[in-house]
Amino acid sequence: MEGTLNLVGYGLSAIGPGIGVGLIFAAYINGVARQPEARGLLQPIAFLGFALAEALAILGFVLFFIG
Repeated sequence: MEGTLNLVGYGLSAIGPGIGVGLIFAAYINGVARQPEARGLLQPIAFLGFALAEALAILGFVLFFIG
């Protein structure tokens, strides 16, 4: 039972950040398309969001092996 729970947790930790990264870059592209001069302001925010979402995926991967 515990192995199955770990597997489900790992699956969710892999799917969630994948969806999050898609939403982050969709918002970035939408923002730049609407106001191209805001690219310099939006790009670091998009990369920070990407890094945080991927950190959650790595954390879920590590917890899969610990649990």
